[in-house]
Amino acid sequence: MLVEIKSATITEKGQIAIPKDVREMEGFEVGSKITILAYQDRIELRPIKQIDEKISTAIASEKSLAKDWLSKEDEEAWKNL
Repeated sequence: MLVEIKSATITEKGQIAIPKDVREMEGFEVGSKITILAYQDRIELRPIKQIDEKISTAIASEKSLAKDWLSKEDEEAWKNL
């Protein structure tokens, strides 16, 4: 259900500010983790508490897996797949 439409400006670093009333409405708090769901036609930001437990486990694993999987050698090996 669409409640409100807001706009934001993307900075040079790719950052945006979520308007205060939207943060309060959706439960975004300073320091809280969010998920970014990227679809072909839209992007959704959701507080982690709204995401299924299996997905939040995958998100939590992202950082620990990155140290083992994100090397120059891996990028070269996988780039054409």
